[in-house]
Formats: sequence, C-alpha cells, structure tokens
Amino acid sequence: MEPVVTVGLDGSPESLAAARWAADEAERRKLPLRLLHAWPLLVPEPTQVPAEVDQNYWARRIVHNTQAELQTRHPGLVVVGSLVANDAQDALLHAASESEMLVLGSRGLEPVESYFLGDISMAVVARAERPVVLVRAETRQEGLPPTGGTAAGVVVALKLHGPCDDLLAFAFGTAVARDVPLRAVHGRSVPVHAHVPWGVDHDITEEITRDAQQRLSQVLRPWHEKFPGVVVDDSVGLESPARAVVRAADGAGLLVVGRRKRRPVLAPRLGSVAHAAIHHARCPVAVVSHD
Repeated sequence: MEPVVTVGLDGSPESLAAARWAADEAERRKLPLRLLHAWPLLVPEPTQVPAEVDQNYWARRIVHNTQAELQTRHPGLVVVGSLVANDAQDALLHAASESEMLVLGSRGLEPVESYFLGDISMAVVARAERPVVLVRAETRQEGLPPTGGTAAGVVVALKLHGPCDDLLAFAFGTAVARDVPLRAVHGRSVPVHAHVPWGVDHDITEEITRDAQQRLSQVLRPWHEKFPGVVVDDSVGLESPARAVVRAADGAGLLVVGRRKRRPVLAPRLGSVAHAAIHHARCPVAVVSHD
C-alpha cells in the first residue's frame, strides 16, 4: 500500500486539531492524508434519502467538512475520506498498520496539566506497531507555539539500554521534514548512595552524568553521520526520566517517546516515561514502538 498519514476523526475539536496537524505533517513529508471515521452502524450508501433518515449523514458530514477545510488550507495535498463500518479500536489499529503514522486527538482535563485518553485511544497507542501521534485541541497559550507549528524543535526521549533505531529514525526523519533542531534527552535518577546529609555527593553525580553523556553520544553518533544536516543537542538530567523528559518538552514542537514492543506479561503496555509524556507534555506526543 502507498505510504499515507492517517488521522482518526470523531467530530470533536480535538480530532479536528489532529487533522490539521496531520495535514501539515503529510504535506511536509509529501504523503497523502487519509481521514478515517469508524462507525459500526454504517450502512450501504442509500440513494436519494433525506438527511433525517440517512443513517450515514453525520458520519459523511464529519469527513466531508474536514476534507473541505483541509483542501482549502492545502490545495496541493491529496486528502482521501474513508468511512469504515467497524469498531473504532479495530479500525484504527488496522489503519495504523498501513500508515506512516496515525494521528489522534487528545482531550485535556485542564488547559495545561494533563491529557485524558479514552479506552480506545489508549488501547491504540499501547498496541499499534507504527507511530501514533497525540494532538491536543488547538490553543495559543502564552509562551506556547500553536499546535502543529514548526518553529520549535523535536525532542526525543532515550533510555540508553536496548535498541532504539525505530525511535531515532522517526525523530531524525521528523526533524529533517520540519527543518528544525533535535534535542535528545536522557533522565537518570540520583541513586540512594549519592545522598548525603547536606545534599548529594557531587563526585558521584558528576561520574553518573559523565557516563550517561558518553553513552548518549555513542548512541547518537551513527545518526549524526546519517543525518548530517540535523542540528542535535543532547542533555542528561539527574532526575526521574519522566520528569526530565516532560521538562525538556516544554515549548517543543513534538515530543517523541518509545514503547517497547515486547514487555513482561504483567507489566503495563506503556512505560512510565511514555505514560508521563502522554498525560503531562504540552506539545503533540509521538509514541513509537520499537524492539
């Protein structure tokens, strides 16, 4: 199947913001955009029936109105509407498997502090094999760029244990498409033995920082060579990884976090960093599954 960016629509302001973000990204990547609305009660297209008895009327209207707006904003972009008679979760997971990325809207419980994800969205994020991007409803809060803006850079969270090629490939590719710098962030909590009565032992923390910085540089070195045009800044924060990543994403255009494809049976499908990013980062968040 031809590469495509897919966005899930449900008629909410959040899904419209996601569609606008997805259109910007599809245009940058020179890919078509698919607008997907899943409704189990979809029926075969009726012929010449009034809107009040057409079961598909609102489903078609959601897709049509969004498509019309995006075509006006992006006249050169190929935008395809898709109505699917299927459960939303199954439809989105299937669409994700066929897409370069899947984009979904996220509802905030409060203007800044957190996301609320319904069971469907969380299940899709936790199971999709391809990148899933979560976008808030568009806001222009003081000090923050508009959703989907390209002025701010890309931030990627790295754990430094195990392979992360898929994660870095997506982060660097996005930075190239947007022509923005990339910031790689690694957080590491200060170990118990570093704490002393007057604070922390700076010799220990300096050694931890130096070791992490060296490992971070080693991980990034081949990607510097593969993407020489990307300006990369790397940083190590001596605090919980989740806190370091959320802090680094403040003002970013996109935060990229990883999700292990294979986790212990009883472990949650999303790690603590991805979970914190989804709920607390202010910018759009891309969750990328990797080995």
